[in-house]
Amino acid sequence: MPTISFFRGIKIYINWNDHMPPHFHATYGGKEILVSIHDIEILEGELPSKQEKMVLGWAAFHQTELEEDWELAAQRQELFPIAPLN
Repeated sequence: MPTISFFRGIKIYINWNDHMPPHFHATYGGKEILVSIHDIEILEGELPSKQEKMVLGWAAFHQTELEEDWELAAQRQELFPIAPLN
């Protein structure tokens, strides 16, 4: 599970050959969410409200890069890091 970004204690990663729909994982404080890349919505799990909002905002800004990393992960290729939330 390659980490593609890390900011404010939130780790963002995409698993190689993960199940559909295209999504990424975000962890914070021992909790985890799965976020749809196409819809930028939480598929399952929960984080504290503030961290969920940060992740969703970050994802909306980096949606194209997330889509590209998803395709690379499906092919088991190296993923590109994505800039953290400033």
